[in-house]
Amino acid sequence: MTDDGIVEDLARITRPGSGKLAELHDRLAAAAQHDGLLDVAYRIVDSPVGPLLLAATEQGLVRVAYAREDHDIVLQHLADEVSPRILRAPGRLDGAARELDEYFARTRRSFDLPLDWRLTAGFRSTVLHHLPEIDYGRTASYATVAALAGSPKAVRAVGTACAKNPLPVVIPCHRVVRSDGAMGGYLGGAEAKRLLLDLEAAT
Repeated sequence: MTDDGIVEDLARITRPGSGKLAELHDRLAAAAQHDGLLDVAYRIVDSPVGPLLLAATEQGLVRVAYAREDHDIVLQHLADEVSPRILRAPGRLDGAARELDEYFARTRRSFDLPLDWRLTAGFRSTVLHHLPEIDYGRTASYATVAALAGSPKAVRAVGTACAKNPLPVVIPCHRVVRSDGAMGGYLGGAEAKRLLLDLEAAT
């Protein structure tokens, strides 16, 4: 789609009664995808833990964000850290949305999605890569995860890694708890963490 074509479409939809905004958006998303101009696609899905923003690059799912993180701030961060070429393009996230639905329906215990890990690095990345080793319905202490990551004394750093997890739910930082059995913090809030743990325990 040329710039002139976009301008003509914008002029047309702004006429009273046109009702074509959604159609134009879909055309723009398709054209951007076709022309390689869409670096980050996103959509927002409803879930038992509130609306979740899902964002993906060509490499895979790059971000899952709770509403309490402020989706506008998350999108701005993606623009700064990944690419400003971001567009709501739900189709690219169909697989992620389907697997999350299955997870919340208790018919899926692990995710089979391509992931883009670029928003995490160093020890934090090492920690997050180990979290899927905690089985569905089980928990592990921050100290246990620190040992898994090769730094048994880095308990506080494990907590920081979990708090900055760019892919919550999919990368199960909710399964990491304190050594005394208390839940500990969670970027989605205590209520969301309890819901996820209860959901998995009930299966």
